[in-house]
Amino acid sequence: MTLPTTDGLGEKLAALFQYDATSPLIFSSGLFLFLFAGFLLLYSAFRRATMARIVYVILFSLYFYYKSSGIYFLLLIFAATSDFLIAQGISRTQSRRGKRWLVALSVAVNLGMLGYFKYTNFLIDISNQLFGQGFLQFQNIFLPVGISFFVFQSMSYTIDVYRGQLRPLSNWLDYLFYLSFFPQLVAGPIVRARDFIPQIRQNPVVVTREMFGSGVFLILTGLFKKAIISDYISLNFVDRVFDEPLLYSGFECLMGIYGYALQIYCDFSGYSDMAIGIALLLGFRFPKNFDAPYKSATITEFWRRWHISLSSWLRDYLYISLGGNRKGRLRTYGNLLVTMLLGGLWHGAAIRFILWGGLHGVALALHKLWMSVVPGAKALGSQMHWWSRAAGIFFTFNLVCFGWLMFRAESMQTVTLMLHQIFESFNAAVIPQVLAGYAGVFALIAAGYLLHMMPQRVDALAQRLVAHAPLVLQVVMAAAMIWCVMQIKSSDIQPFIYFQF
Repeated sequence: MTLPTTDGLGEKLAALFQYDATSPLIFSSGLFLFLFAGFLLLYSAFRRATMARIVYVILFSLYFYYKSSGIYFLLLIFAATSDFLIAQGISRTQSRRGKRWLVALSVAVNLGMLGYFKYTNFLIDISNQLFGQGFLQFQNIFLPVGISFFVFQSMSYTIDVYRGQLRPLSNWLDYLFYLSFFPQLVAGPIVRARDFIPQIRQNPVVVTREMFGSGVFLILTGLFKKAIISDYISLNFVDRVFDEPLLYSGFECLMGIYGYALQIYCDFSGYSDMAIGIALLLGFRFPKNFDAPYKSATITEFWRRWHISLSSWLRDYLYISLGGNRKGRLRTYGNLLVTMLLGGLWHGAAIRFILWGGLHGVALALHKLWMSVVPGAKALGSQMHWWSRAAGIFFTFNLVCFGWLMFRAESMQTVTLMLHQIFESFNAAVIPQVLAGYAGVFALIAAGYLLHMMPQRVDALAQRLVAHAPLVLQVVMAAAMIWCVMQIKSSDIQPFIYFQF
């Protein structure tokens, strides 16, 4: 009789607890789907056991972050401990000055962590360029995944406590739960404490049929956006164009930029959809993070539709703190520019990100000026005539795409080369050949933009149909989506773009 072999089983089990920087645990990976299925089975047993459920979710969340950032999961614990204690201090301190010092301490600790891990190399490179190579030789070689997200999330908590908009938590585990909650931990959305904390101790956890169905719909939608559209057009076209723009015609470079606009939207909104869907399956509600941003008819409308949790965070905690629009017209324009410059720097330590933020800051200021001097100028497309809205969408989309060129290019030289190809070597004669050679890529790009531009009521109808479908049908749809992903995906897992931020 031959006994079943266990060769390799130990290695597979060990891999579950081993950190590998080249293989982060992401929502579209088979490993995550396997682990999450097991997590859900036990989670349902804690439906009425509040503390057990909190501890269980925290442990899974820390494991999830460990698989993405290794020992730096301790940094997350430190951030939770620091701001939990500072918020307690703010609540107990009577003097306004004392409260101000404590909230300043929270901001300094959080921005200090962010600055060290994210901007050390940037500042060292600038110093070496100014004072000669070798002036500073220290290098920070690791950026903890999602540090920009949980740092902003944690700062919003202490600032809200300081402003009197939120009472501080009395239990450290509750705050660690809020900060480490795995669906939104590494790439958002940035969830405000005042929106999330009241949900932590719900007893029992309630997941209605509609919540479950909507969660399934959002997970499948996000998986389709990320693993089918974004990854495919990235690997088979966009990355090639950006890596070697001189090898491609101006038409291909332009399509590469339009392709990247769709890629980054599908990648990031796909992650947000999955995060919101996973949270719904656990009984938690997150705010919407994307609202068809390429339908925007103005740059102001774009920032109300794109990465809503970040744009609203910058508005509430930076723009308004700088004075907002309360200090006169020139000060308002300056506040917009500073806010977007810092928003660009938040995305990455490079000149191209600062220029990207500056472009949007100038555009927002000019649009506000336009509305102040042109009678009938509107902020939103829904307020415009159809022809004015169509023109606005065309202009805004191309302005945003110009920004995406700087955002994606590895250097400003790449930006220059791609613009040169577009305006000097467009070569329209190759269009039929390019479309035929990249038929699958352009089919997905066309499908992606078509789905993006469909009326909101169509998307809402699709969500209702999936949400109210029988469980068996939902399982079949999930299996079909996973099969499609397996057919189209590459051999390598493609991390989400915003993991680097």
